[in-house]
Amino acid sequence: MPYEIVDVSEIESPNGVFKPLRPSLGVSAFGINQLELPANAEGPEHDHGEDGQEEVYAIVRGGGAIRVEGEERDLHPGQFVFLAPGTSRQMVAGPDGLAWIGIGCQPGAYKAP
Repeated sequence: MPYEIVDVSEIESPNGVFKPLRPSLGVSAFGINQLELPANAEGPEHDHGEDGQEEVYAIVRGGGAIRVEGEERDLHPGQFVFLAPGTSRQMVAGPDGLAWIGIGCQPGAYKAP
């Protein structure tokens, strides 16, 4: 099929935070997920050093902060964050919660036409 439309409210989350969009959309070139933290919650600190993925986070709702390599930066809707594979990161929701789209792929996997 040349296109697919999904409603994130219809996608089940295995843990209440992470909603995998790739399978429902049929995407094979990159990973894409919606993630949402409730008010004042912290996500896990992690990096992608082992799988080598670059990630971009697009902030879509709420607000909060990201802790990157020991530095904390405020986040709000409309911002985009690039993260190299081995970069430590942790998302922290503010009083209104925090929702973002995470897009990831190994560097060089995409080949422009």
